[in-house]
Amino acid sequence: MLPALAFAAVLLLPGIAAAADGDKDLFTRWREDYGLIGGAAGAFVGGLLTCLTPCVYPMIAITVSVFGAKQAKSRQQAVMLSLSFVLGIAVLFTTLLVGAALTGSLFGAALQKWWVNVFIALVMAAMAAAMFGAFELTLPDSVMQRLSAVGGVGYGGAFALGLVSSLIAAPCTGPVLTSVIIWIGKTQSVGLGALVGLMYSLGLGLPFFLVGAFAVALPKGGGWMVGVKSFFGIVMLVVALNFLRYAIPSMAEVARHDTKFMAACALAVVIGIGIGAVHLDWSDGGIGVKIRKALGVVAAVAGGFLLWVAFEKPPEMGEVPVAANDGSPVKKLLTWEHNEEAAKALAAKEKRPLMIDFTAEWCGACKELAKHTFADPRVMEKAGHFVAVKIDATEDEQLEAVKKTYGVVGLPTVLIFDSNGKERQRFTEFVPPDRFLSAIEGIN
Repeated sequence: MLPALAFAAVLLLPGIAAAADGDKDLFTRWREDYGLIGGAAGAFVGGLLTCLTPCVYPMIAITVSVFGAKQAKSRQQAVMLSLSFVLGIAVLFTTLLVGAALTGSLFGAALQKWWVNVFIALVMAAMAAAMFGAFELTLPDSVMQRLSAVGGVGYGGAFALGLVSSLIAAPCTGPVLTSVIIWIGKTQSVGLGALVGLMYSLGLGLPFFLVGAFAVALPKGGGWMVGVKSFFGIVMLVVALNFLRYAIPSMAEVARHDTKFMAACALAVVIGIGIGAVHLDWSDGGIGVKIRKALGVVAAVAGGFLLWVAFEKPPEMGEVPVAANDGSPVKKLLTWEHNEEAAKALAAKEKRPLMIDFTAEWCGACKELAKHTFADPRVMEKAGHFVAVKIDATEDEQLEAVKKTYGVVGLPTVLIFDSNGKERQRFTEFVPPDRFLSAIEGIN
C-alpha cells in the first residue's frame, strides 16, 4: 500500500506541507524541494497505479505491437517509438490539466454555489462507483474500433496512438482523470497542472515504454488489479465528501487539528484497509465478504475525509490570557467580527484600523491564511488593535454588493485600512506570517 499512499499525497500534500512549514506561502513551498518532489512523485505513482488497473494493464503488450516497437529493427528505434507513444500520452494529459488550471477562476466562481458542490460530489461518487465496478465508462464500439486503428509503424503513428490510448482505456482512466481535472481546476495553478499532467503521463506510460523499448516481461494480471481500482474508489469518495462539505459545512465541525484526533483518523483508515476496503472484491464470496468490504470502505473514507479536514483547520487555540497578578495590562489579541457594517462603524467610532477578510469554505488559500497566518501568536498580538471582520462568501448571492463596494473579484482577499479609513494593503493570495507582520507594521 505504500505506492497507493503516495498517490493520496497528491491530494493531501498542501495540508501536510502547510502543517510542516507555516512561514512560506503555498506556491513557494510547491516550487521548493518538498512540494515539487512530493507533487511530482504523487502524480507519477498515480499514473502508474492507473496503468495497473484491469482496463489498461492487459492492453500493454497489444498496444506495443500496434505502434511497432516489437518489430523495430534496432534497440534505438524501439526506444524512439516507445518515447513517441509516451509523448503522445503526455501531450494529451498535460494539455487537459493546464486547460483546467486556466479555467480555474471560472471554477472557483462556480464553487460559490452550493448546488455546484453537490453536483461535483455526485459526479465524484459516480466515478468512485465506476472504480468499484458498478458500471463502466466506455465509448461506443464503432468509435473504439476507429481509435484502435490509429497508429501503426512510425513515430507519428506511435505519437497518435499515445494521444488516443487513454480514450480506449476510459473505464479506468476516465474516473481518475475526471477527479484530477476537478482538483487542478480548484487550485487554479497552471504550473501545478502542467507538473501533474506530465508526471501522471510518465507514470501511465512507463510500463508501455519498458515493454516496447526493452521487451520487459510484466507480471501476470490478477486480483491485485481490482485492489488498485478499489483504492482509487476510496480516494474519489473522500474527494466527494470534501466537495459536499462546502454545501453542508456542519459535516466538518467534528474535525479538530490536534494530534490525537488526526491519529484516530489515520487509525480508522488503517483499520478500514485491514478489514477489506482494498484487497476484497464484491464478488469474492458471500454476504460476509460484502459486509467486510462495505465496512472497510466506510471506515477508510470517513477516516480519510476527517483527516483531510483536520489538516486544513487551524490548530486549536489555548485560553485567552488573563491579567497578571502584578496588575500589568493584558495584551489585546486579534478577534473576529462577522458583521461588516457594525465592524466598519466601530472602527470609525474608536479610530482604529480595520481588517476585512473575505473567505469561503471552498477557498484553499483562505484556509491557509486562517491556519498559518491569522493563528500565528505574533500576528494575533500585533493585529490586536485592529477591528477585524471575517466575511464568509460561501453564499455569494447575499454578498455581491459588499464585494463590489470593496472591489473584490476573487478569493482570498484581505483588506487593511488605517484609522482614517484609507486602504493601505490588499492581499489576494496566501501571505505567510512574517510578510503579514511587515505589511501591518506602523498601521494605526
